[in-house]
Amino acid sequence: MTSIDPGRLSLLELFQEEARAQAQILSDGLIALERAPRDPVTLEASMRAAHSLKGAARVVGVPVGVTLAHVMEDCFVAAQEGRVVLDAGHIDMLLRGVDLIVQIGEARDIDAQTTLEREVDAFVDALNGRVEGREAPPAAPTPTASPDDAFDLSRELTLAEPLVEEPVAVEPAPAPSRTNDARMLRVRADTLDRLLSHSGESLVESRWLKPFSQSMLRVKRIQHDASRALERLGETLTEANAAPLDARAHAALDEVRRLTAEAHRQLSERLAELENYDRRSTHLAQQIYDEALACRMRPFVDATGGFARMVRDVARALGKDVRLSIAGETTQVDRDILDMLDAPLGHLLRNAVDHGIEDASLRRALGKPDTGTITLEARHSAGSLFISVSDDGAGVDLGALRRAVVRKNLASEETAARLTESELLEFLFLPGFSMRDAVTDVSGRGVGLDAVQDVVRQVRGSVRVTQEAHAGTRFTLQLPLTLSVIRSLIVEVAGEPYGLPLAHVVRTLVLPASAIDTLEGQQHFSFDGKRVGLVTAHQILQSSAFEPLNDTLNVVVIGQGAASYGIVVDRFMGERMLVVQPLDKRLGKVRNIAAGALMENGDPLLIADLDDWLRSVEKLVGSGELGRVGASAARASVASAKRVLVVDDSLTVRELERKLLASRGYDVSVAVDGMDGWNAVRSADFDLVITDIDMPRLDGIELVTLIKRDAQLSNLPVMIVSYKDRAEDRQRGLDAGADYYLAKGSFHDQALLDAVRDLIGEAKS
Repeated sequence: MTSIDPGRLSLLELFQEEARAQAQILSDGLIALERAPRDPVTLEASMRAAHSLKGAARVVGVPVGVTLAHVMEDCFVAAQEGRVVLDAGHIDMLLRGVDLIVQIGEARDIDAQTTLEREVDAFVDALNGRVEGREAPPAAPTPTASPDDAFDLSRELTLAEPLVEEPVAVEPAPAPSRTNDARMLRVRADTLDRLLSHSGESLVESRWLKPFSQSMLRVKRIQHDASRALERLGETLTEANAAPLDARAHAALDEVRRLTAEAHRQLSERLAELENYDRRSTHLAQQIYDEALACRMRPFVDATGGFARMVRDVARALGKDVRLSIAGETTQVDRDILDMLDAPLGHLLRNAVDHGIEDASLRRALGKPDTGTITLEARHSAGSLFISVSDDGAGVDLGALRRAVVRKNLASEETAARLTESELLEFLFLPGFSMRDAVTDVSGRGVGLDAVQDVVRQVRGSVRVTQEAHAGTRFTLQLPLTLSVIRSLIVEVAGEPYGLPLAHVVRTLVLPASAIDTLEGQQHFSFDGKRVGLVTAHQILQSSAFEPLNDTLNVVVIGQGAASYGIVVDRFMGERMLVVQPLDKRLGKVRNIAAGALMENGDPLLIADLDDWLRSVEKLVGSGELGRVGASAARASVASAKRVLVVDDSLTVRELERKLLASRGYDVSVAVDGMDGWNAVRSADFDLVITDIDMPRLDGIELVTLIKRDAQLSNLPVMIVSYKDRAEDRQRGLDAGADYYLAKGSFHDQALLDAVRDLIGEAKS
């Protein structure tokens, strides 16, 4: 490989930036010309972009770029003069030329440029042939330097300023105009992060003055009261003596009054100064933060450059006619969010072309125009960024979606038939889910929408889909305006404050202890008609044991659908806007923690990673280690009731025994198998264990053996209730240490209750 002279590298880097900017202008222009091939403004802009590229390539010594840009410029000139009408074939070929422009700009060695020369020569022949074949114009002249070209170049060539390793570097202007006052600046990430950190600290410091000024007001009131008291004292002395005070007494009182008045005046002036300082410093801190935040923001259009071309190419590959409309191009978006939008929006746009827009014949039959429209929109609303991708296509075939759900064994036919439209549409986001039976170049692998949801969740956002039959489908992404500041719910756990991003908080509520129930070995409560599991933040964060202060629990509901949980915290401390302070990279990924922040009083707190919290809860559930939420609070209504643990892998048997015992006043918990039961008896106190024998993971005999061998549990009564009623089965259970053996096949309700009463007595002492 032959390298390029290092002295030319800086020029080539500038040409690369120029090539990218002008290629984007050409790409957008060509897509517009496909709809309006004679539009003079677009033709002029495209011609000027090609001309500028030609001049730039000549300056940096890239002849292959000169040749390519020259032939494209000639084509646009022919279209301007009416000698050529640009059709789809021309557009396809010119877009290929745009791709070559980008490749030329990225060529880093002479060998690569030599390879591109052959491709460019073939392109030039093909484009000239197409132009000549339609209008037979004169052959395109070989590009040569001329005084006019040199003059045009000096006037119109727009190159980016040199990239430097200083904090600020300048990007090339994206528009073809000769000047651009709104020049885009690229700021080093570490500098910007420090600026944001300092401005956040400035905001915190400025808030300190408010309580200080309030304390000064209290001093002012005290001083005023003292002055009034002295006046009353003078009046009292006068009345008591029934005679005028002497001159010295009057002078002393006058001096006290004078000093008090002076102190009051001085205090008022200082307080006014402090109030002015508070306003100025707060305003200044807000300005610093706003300016720093503005450095992070970029217009939404910066993320949409290649989408029109992509939609056009995918549509042509599928034999469809589709137009992309972009709204809200100037909407400001955090640069980090903007960088991550490319892949998810690409998925959604391809999905809209492939699945949403119908074939032209079907659209005509439905009374729609042949050309389908996809709209990409960005807007700010209610403190969030909303980005939507909508189409005017067929909508989602809900019947086909139900059949796909059943075919993939994601739900039974009966369950699928009962699903609402919104519940059905959620299946589209499952990994590997696709409604296509065959895999194509565009779709069918089921790796699109789940990837969209994953990326959106990484930035604490959400995505939802709505549709209307034969009217279209809309995907809406709700994202934070910036990743540097998040609105959070502040809670206290084990004496420490934590910030829970509100984007991931479903609801907060104060739950009475009587609302807690135990099912399948886990504590639950009713929320929006569903059973939601309950766990303490203490266990998630592995802090001290949770001890409720009263008969109510402060609960934060997080998660979605079946993966929803209520997290018990010590107390709610309100909502705050938190300036995110990234953790030191040397710490690596801290489990359950996303970042740090400062509260308004300067105290540090940790921002929770609620996705991590959900994973931690799932792990606790899967391992059978999920603890109970404060026995005293969870059983406030049955504090004196004796506790019974029912261990059985049959839901029917568990519920039958639970209801029977609960109806007689016993406090009943359940476990789904022997291992679940073993974890339960080690994490809570019980007066009796009732267990089956045949269960997965750990059978009843093994459970009894473990309990009786444990020094702390050996005195815990255990009853075996089993269908096995042979003498040898009974003896095996008793040998293991069971205190009672009852056969399911022969016992009735009273037999079970009598056996329980014999072992532990009545439900309440």
